[in-house]
Amino acid sequence: MTITLAKGQRVSLEKVAPGLSQVFVGLGWDVKSTDTGTDFDLDASIFLLNAHDKLVSESHLVFYNNPTSPDTNKSVQHLGDNLTGKGEGDDETIKISLNQVPSDIEKIAIAVTIHEAEKRNQNFGQVQNAFVRLVNEQTKEEAVRYELTEDYSIETALIMAELYRKDGEWRLNAVGSGYQGGLQALLDRYN
Repeated sequence: MTITLAKGQRVSLEKVAPGLSQVFVGLGWDVKSTDTGTDFDLDASIFLLNAHDKLVSESHLVFYNNPTSPDTNKSVQHLGDNLTGKGEGDDETIKISLNQVPSDIEKIAIAVTIHEAEKRNQNFGQVQNAFVRLVNEQTKEEAVRYELTEDYSIETALIMAELYRKDGEWRLNAVGSGYQGGLQALLDRYN
């Protein structure tokens, strides 16, 4: 059974899916019928953060050009870049082995940015049906889903959700925070 979160809600993964250790994070979206003359290329990124809410190192940003986390277990893996967002279901997915994430990683921020948004005159107000979901990799059952409902008409970067450790267990926070300035705005926030 899927738990659907609203913006700002938090849930313990242990309560939702006891023993959950292997997940994949699916992100999806549709482009409104607005024609900007070019395809929308949305990119999922994962920021592996320390106890001070800062990126541990440049290699702790997992995205299409750096598809695996630097730890020996490769606990976080980006599974490919969807350049158009066309089709049903997940547009981009990230595989996370929660029980293998190094202990110095306190938070995993899940973000989406619009590639070349300023140059293409694009923003998240032109995107609809955006969601992030956590799926138990072993059972293939969706555990948690968060659908964005706000109109982000000037934002070009979104922090969709955060996985974080609390009292020895992983929890999920439905964030839904928008930023102007694309990926650079998020890098500034986490560096």
